[in-house]
Amino acid sequence: MKQLFNKLLALSLIIATFFVIPLSSVSAATKDDVCVGVEAAGASCTESGTTVNDIIEVVVNTLSVIVGVVAVIMIIIGGFKYVTSSGDSSNVQSAKNTIMFAIVGLIIVAMAQVITGFVLDRTT
Repeated sequence: MKQLFNKLLALSLIIATFFVIPLSSVSAATKDDVCVGVEAAGASCTESGTTVNDIIEVVVNTLSVIVGVVAVIMIIIGGFKYVTSSGDSSNVQSAKNTIMFAIVGLIIVAMAQVITGFVLDRTT
């Protein structure tokens, strides 16, 4: 079970890396900078396209989905460990901890969603 958890953790870190590396090359252009370029091309600047807030929202949502999937998998693994513990108190405690930490992870992700949404709404 520990090897499975380590593999899932490594996989989630690899996936997260593919979302973080492209963000490092994104420049923080203001709306005015984008509008000047768009208007110079002969178009109007009613829609400026992708903003930094949009990118942050997409990244947070994607990472939340990944963490949510991993948490559900860990809850299933914890339930399986609990059922197969055969009454051994250390195995039961390990299964309960697995389930509890997965739920705590889900709560943290939910709070990150709320905080990110609040901050992004206040900055626009």
